[in-house]
Amino acid sequence: MHEDVIRVSNQSVTKPTGEMYVVYFSSTSNNTHRFIQKLNIKNTRIPYDLSEEILVAKDYVLICPTYGGGGNDYKGAVPKQVIKFLNNNQNRQFCRGVIASGNTNFGDTFAVAGPILSKKLQVPLLYQFELLGTPHDVQTIKKILSDFWKE
Repeated sequence: MHEDVIRVSNQSVTKPTGEMYVVYFSSTSNNTHRFIQKLNIKNTRIPYDLSEEILVAKDYVLICPTYGGGGNDYKGAVPKQVIKFLNNNQNRQFCRGVIASGNTNFGDTFAVAGPILSKKLQVPLLYQFELLGTPHDVQTIKKILSDFWKE
């Protein structure tokens, strides 16, 4: 699974333009939401309620938690709300990269939403972090995003 991801060094990667911007999903636990707040980057949250919709019309990086079981169980790894958001062509076309969170207790399926989305959207997997992330993860992601947005 992880060998399939797109790398930033790939010549076909479209780099983002404009202001640094992330779109993210966080469940009612708010783990991802709390992490996003630490980044201090302009952002939009994908609604938890499946009846709500948002449209994005500028380049962004998607930050997504991983759901599901572990082992070889990839079913349900990408939250339904993220799937619904990405089912809109406009939202898909502005995604330039993916960052995923997960739980290392799930072994090979740790943060597997990232590789799944990278492959599906043909965008680079930029980083994977555990649960709420650490201060090191915050600094690393800020640097990755800053470098990714540079020409």
